Amino acid sequence: MDGFSTLLYKEVLRFWKVGFQTVAAPVLTSLLYLLIFSHVLEKHVQVYDGVTYTSFLVPGLVMMSVLQNAFANSSSSLIQSKVTGNIIFVLLPPISYRQFFAAYVLASIARGFVVGFGMLLVTLWFVDLSWQAPHWIVVFAVLGGAIMGALGVIAGIWAEKFDQLAAFQNFIIMPLTFLSGVFYSIHSLPPFWQQVSHFNPIFYMIDGFRYGFFGVSDVSPLTSLIVVVACFFVLTAFTLWLLRIGYKLRT
Repeated sequence: MDGFSTLLYKEVLRFWKVGFQTVAAPVLTSLLYLLIFSHVLEKHVQVYDGVTYTSFLVPGLVMMSVLQNAFANSSSSLIQSKVTGNIIFVLLPPISYRQFFAAYVLASIARGFVVGFGMLLVTLWFVDLSWQAPHWIVVFAVLGGAIMGALGVIAGIWAEKFDQLAAFQNFIIMPLTFLSGVFYSIHSLPPFWQQVSHFNPIFYMIDGFRYGFFGVSDVSPLTSLIVVVACFFVLTAFTLWLLRIGYKLRT
């Protein structure tokens, strides 16, 4: 194995070895959200014609699981390596910063996919989902996982302690995720908050992902794709720059 393959294998194995914690627990958490919200709102809310609220909710929860776990994988790995001091064993081998970035992001996508697929399998017991445009589902899942994986690398590089990483997650990732339309359509919001939602990139990831199931969405899937791709390139460029200069890693 070369350095890139070894690092990628290490990152995938890291979450797979503790799958009960990194895969089963997030699936259970999302399932609880589904059971509670569907029980309370199923008979009171219908977002799209012919789509029950529970069906509407499932893609949002699946994508939320993908995004949160992709972020958690890269960020927790880096901060853990920095705190324990074994980051040196990752930096010393002849691995370019591009390979370093790719390994962490691909492992994040893998974990996001595993958790998201597990959530999807569990929810099939509760709803019958349509698959209007499967290619959009895959595209937004991959790009969403890559964006959150890159953001996790940024957070892991920046944070020096676990509580700093927790603050990043609690004050940035969680609000953006929960205010992105996972549990509602933005058209149900007042006009001001609808406009605010359009500045949340995670909204476009979830809305585009949901379009793949129902063929309807709050904004055009092409618009969502443009925004998500732009975010991916910006975050990738910024992360690669941080890795190239060795910010808080080599200095």
